[in-house]
Amino acid sequence: MATSRSVTLRSAVRRYPLVALTVVVGVVGLALNWTPASAVVPWLLSLYALAVAAREAVSMVRKLLQRQFGLDVLAVTAIVATVVVGEYWASIVIVLMLTGGEALEDFAAGRAKRELNALLGRVPQTAHQVTTAGDIIDVPATEVAVGDRLVVRPSEIVPVDAVLVSAATSVDESSLTGESMPVEKVTGDVLLSGSVNGPEAVTVQASARASDSQYQRIVQLVTEAAASKAPIVRLADRYAVPFTFVSIGLAAIAWWISGDPVRFAEVLVVATPCPLLIAAPVAFMAGMSSASTYGVVVKNAGTLEVLARAKTVVFDKTGTLTSGRPVVVDVRPEGALTADELLALVAAAEQYSSHVLAASLVEAAKQRSLDLPEVSDAREVATHGVQARVGSQLVTVGKPAFVAEQAPGLTRIDLASGEAAVYVGVDDQYAGAIVMRDAVRPEAAQTLTELRGLGIQNTLMLTGDVEATARKVADELGISEVHAECLPEDKVRLVHATTPRPVVMVGDGVNDAPVLGAADVGIAMGAKGSTAASESADVVILVDDIHRVVSAVQVSQRTVQIALQSIWIGIAISIGLMLFAMTGALPAVLGAALQEVVDLVTILNALRALNLKRRLGGTPSNTPDRSRVSS
Repeated sequence: MATSRSVTLRSAVRRYPLVALTVVVGVVGLALNWTPASAVVPWLLSLYALAVAAREAVSMVRKLLQRQFGLDVLAVTAIVATVVVGEYWASIVIVLMLTGGEALEDFAAGRAKRELNALLGRVPQTAHQVTTAGDIIDVPATEVAVGDRLVVRPSEIVPVDAVLVSAATSVDESSLTGESMPVEKVTGDVLLSGSVNGPEAVTVQASARASDSQYQRIVQLVTEAAASKAPIVRLADRYAVPFTFVSIGLAAIAWWISGDPVRFAEVLVVATPCPLLIAAPVAFMAGMSSASTYGVVVKNAGTLEVLARAKTVVFDKTGTLTSGRPVVVDVRPEGALTADELLALVAAAEQYSSHVLAASLVEAAKQRSLDLPEVSDAREVATHGVQARVGSQLVTVGKPAFVAEQAPGLTRIDLASGEAAVYVGVDDQYAGAIVMRDAVRPEAAQTLTELRGLGIQNTLMLTGDVEATARKVADELGISEVHAECLPEDKVRLVHATTPRPVVMVGDGVNDAPVLGAADVGIAMGAKGSTAASESADVVILVDDIHRVVSAVQVSQRTVQIALQSIWIGIAISIGLMLFAMTGALPAVLGAALQEVVDLVTILNALRALNLKRRLGGTPSNTPDRSRVSS
């Protein structure tokens, strides 16, 4: 235990040498004060304080040359003033406060980042690989290749994204999605890396390398979040100009009234700026931590300030306002085929397609317990459809123009708004169509209503879909402004032109990546969305729940309130102490010590942002259960 403490102490000294040196100088000064060499103490403390003031002055001048007027002007003035009037012990207390401010901020920010850092500490390191001989060997998770079979033991973390081979299991995905209930999985379902296996060992097949798995992507987002700086610190610096003039003015008035220059130093001592410089970034880091408890990763602390002032929210349609996974609502065969026979042919061919509709078509066939015929050859034509040899028949599935090239007798069917059709040709004959619809998310209407209650003045929809489909969804949700059939560059142009600002864009697909980056704040639905969208966004929602956009806005608004509140608490207490010091009843040494109390008060207030989930009511309970969405 003693060894551990000594190591920690040495580490702290190496990290904060000025703090350690200030303490040493103070202790030496106290020791010498009771010896015949006591006459040296004023010189020792004064010269050291002036040396630190000179160091801070250099930094101050550099900032002034960059037109950055900060609160360090007050700190340097207070140190020099106390030395000039002979209050050298007060100057040392001010120096300790300034040099210790970084350490104090690190401590408080470390407390605030606890929940964010929890993800980093859970990175899977080892995987239990099943060899070709059936043996189980431990290998580093980074060496697992796609296709490797692995054993995940009870209560172990899944090391890489994988497909479940065993019959069934339940997993805890709370660290990834924020869902507290276990998620039931069956053969063929995806197990995300970072989720925790249930009470029984299971066999899985790796579907991605560790570096490409879900957990590593989240860890990267969290790392970016932890390293970010909050622009609200610059906001605190903007308070520096009036606060500096007020402080120096009060100090000058106290000197003029009393005729004693010591009074000038006594007033400036309690005007030091540490509360403003420390409390604001701590509040923002705490707010980012609170956001993570909602399954919302804020990649940059400054995003919270912009999001809190948002006036317009722009939504993508597919996968954002809608579930992004259309369901089959009708099968319309033509010719000799029955509805089930047509669906079985289409599902067999679509097994080899990566299109968003393919999985829904295959799922529809499974729900009807249809046996899929064997496919001997298949090819996908990007953005058009798929062609496959099913038994002796050539099956063409996709857009009408693509299918019509093989089946000239194709006739387009009438569709209701919001519906889409997949056309089918068998050999050279038109065989029919399958009608699909992408349903609006059940929580979308409530999300829009609550956003308006949070001060959002304008909501828009930007989509690549046709006008009729987009308008139906917009009318259902009460969105008045719709821009349909948009290319990615159209979305960027429209977002740049949208008012009032700031503008928030919410999307999920690869085509949303440019506009997410162009918006004042980009929010990516990352649970099922693309990596490109998540990387270009400022905020990533890890849960397939659009209502978390409301949570993100609520957290940002409350965090900014707490940060500004902390700034004003620091200013108010400092001005109160200055007015008291003007009476001469507050010695400079005691005033400097009281500033440490002010630091603690403002930091403790800033840390209230850690409890925003409890204060804001926690995870919305009226949103539907999506425990299987990520499968």
